[in-house]
Amino acid sequence: MSDISSPEITNSDLDRNEQQEVDEIYKESIINQVYAGFGIRFVSFVIDCLIISGFQGLVFKPIYHATHIDEVKLWINYFSIDHLITALVFYLYFVLMTKYFKQTLGKMICNIRVERVDRADLKWSDILFREWIGRIISGVCFNLPYLVVLFTPKHRGIHDYFANTVVIRNKFASVFYLKK
Repeated sequence: MSDISSPEITNSDLDRNEQQEVDEIYKESIINQVYAGFGIRFVSFVIDCLIISGFQGLVFKPIYHATHIDEVKLWINYFSIDHLITALVFYLYFVLMTKYFKQTLGKMICNIRVERVDRADLKWSDILFREWIGRIISGVCFNLPYLVVLFTPKHRGIHDYFANTVVIRNKFASVFYLKK
């Protein structure tokens, strides 16, 4: 019997094609690691909501109990003092924390943060579109626009597209800042 061995591949084009395929797979896996997905972002949001709720319970509930100001309504029940203060605290929390720390307390706990796609510093307009207008639009649409995060390549939500932002994992920040 003769010794059968596989022929050596000498075609450099085949090697390049294989290398490009491997590079694409590697790049895709890195992207999946750098950008925070729906699950971790959802956990972060739940933590933030618990923090806001706890803050309001500690600060505003005693005031409401003593003054009954939460029962005052402007035109309709939705425009009660309680609803207005709750909304104000909610949006201020997200806007101010994102502006000054690039992350809320929930994001800090989950080790993720908000960055601009072009890697520049966050501007007030970016933050207001992302954290205020984007959240209002998502809320009006029963929070369904948040599900877009599941299907976009860099796990960007509608509010991220409005503001030209992404949410990254802190441990991969150096990879995110590498030149394109």
